[in-house]
Amino acid sequence: MSPPSPTDDALAVARRVLDIEARALDALSGRLGDAFTQAVRLILDSPGRVIVSGLGKSGHVARKIAATMASTGTPAYFVHAAEALHGDLGMIHRDDVLIALSNSGETAELLAIVPLVRRQGGRTVAMTGRPGSTLATLADVHLDAGVEKEACSLNLAPTASTTCALALGDALAVALLDARGFREDDFARSHPGGALGRRLLTHVRDVMRPRDSVPTVTAGTTVSEALLQVTRGGMGMTVVLAGDGTVAGVFTDGDLRRAIDRLGDVRTVPVTDVMSRHPRSIAAGRLAAEAAEVMETNRISQLLVLDEDGALAGALTMHDLMQAKVI
Repeated sequence: MSPPSPTDDALAVARRVLDIEARALDALSGRLGDAFTQAVRLILDSPGRVIVSGLGKSGHVARKIAATMASTGTPAYFVHAAEALHGDLGMIHRDDVLIALSNSGETAELLAIVPLVRRQGGRTVAMTGRPGSTLATLADVHLDAGVEKEACSLNLAPTASTTCALALGDALAVALLDARGFREDDFARSHPGGALGRRLLTHVRDVMRPRDSVPTVTAGTTVSEALLQVTRGGMGMTVVLAGDGTVAGVFTDGDLRRAIDRLGDVRTVPVTDVMSRHPRSIAAGRLAAEAAEVMETNRISQLLVLDEDGALAGALTMHDLMQAKVI
């Protein structure tokens, strides 16, 4: 039997790492209790911000936790533990809550910061892997992120411990999000440049083509004349208006194909005989993402925009939504 290949060894190592970290997270979930609730209440009751601090790998995790909180409704930022001792401590005010991360609970810089924060009236939450550590005993609330062992084969490199600390930070951020009633539109306001921001902040009026840019014909128009408007308008359709100016229907490329298949030569046929009646429409104040959903659900490529009185205000196409990066 041939020896295992390096690839087989790598897969075995990867599965072992994931198994160790999964079991560490499962154990962490089972340990959650009153301390976690106290930490949530401490932050909710604080009139200030959340400052998250740590060194080394814990510092990287702390920075991510701060970023997650800040984007989900909890004002937070990261302060480097070493820099705090050289001036950045002035960024922490008495109304703030400090979350200090240290797996050992004995990081000297954090042990120097916590008493100073508490002296000026600030509250502290420690996240460590040792409930009996100095940092755990100094803090107002201790969150136990300890692990039985690291996923590193030497049991040295921070792996399972940083995964648990990161997950515990996520749990804290999401619990705060839920307690604050933070919703999708709140998230979008924190991410206006992202895909979610575009979906939740872009309205139909922002992407639609205005009324004077939408091809239209009157009810007495022939198919041949309507087809010219379809071609010139570049929307794959023309709106058919009744005598009083209201929307009677739309004439699309698809309507043309169906008419030719059914009638043959349709050049002189009135467009009202072959148009689509009762076309789908949307209001200008609705979200552009809703327009996309209407088009996708009904398998159409164009959508009319009507004003409050039901008159034509504009139109948009799937291409317009794609250009606006709504879809």
